Amino acid sequence: MKPNNLLIATAIVLAPGFANAEMLSAFDVAEDHTRIFMAAQPVHENGMPAHGNAFVSQGYIYPEGTLADGTVGVLEDGSPAFPDLVLGTWTCDGYFVGEGGNATTGVWIISRQTFAFDDGATVVTQGTEIADIGQPNLRPVTGTTGDYAGIDGGLIQTTLGFTDFWGLSATYAFEQPVEAAAGAQDAAYEKGDERPLLIDEHDHLEWDSGAPVGPISEEHFAPST
Repeated sequence: MKPNNLLIATAIVLAPGFANAEMLSAFDVAEDHTRIFMAAQPVHENGMPAHGNAFVSQGYIYPEGTLADGTVGVLEDGSPAFPDLVLGTWTCDGYFVGEGGNATTGVWIISRQTFAFDDGATVVTQGTEIADIGQPNLRPVTGTTGDYAGIDGGLIQTTLGFTDFWGLSATYAFEQPVEAAAGAQDAAYEKGDERPLLIDEHDHLEWDSGAPVGPISEEHFAPST
């Protein structure tokens, strides 16, 4: 008698330990042009941000494929085009480098990106952004919480394009499958317990520098004779 694959798949998804049902291996981001703020200086002669210009921006996280084929995810007033699909908030801050806003290829931004999902999980990446459309760019994952805790590797950003209001449209995919992190967490807790954060503590060497620790007494300031 052959097993029913559909029933098996359903049982796996409904199993208590299969917590990564809410974890996404990939997702899209639509930048809200009404929440893009850049420094007044430095700028190029055409007004585009130049090397060293600081900025902060926010946008909406959507399921993977929402912004495919040029679909715009933000309305003119800054509200989400698909409010029922919004998964969380994306925040990006950093600096323009190189040719800045005039760049057409290569690195143009050094940034930190924070993906705050509505379920409380977060993913933080930090690294370069490239001006090339459709070119994958790996960014190191520097912090995770919630269901994404324990994920190693990086997050691959691929810029899909920009809206008429210069809002970014991009898609993101984890370098490594999220199932690996979920499996490691499943082994760390018992059924019914809260999922713990995974902390990887490597061996380290402790040494005494000989420098005073704590309040420094007056004798340290006494003139030598």
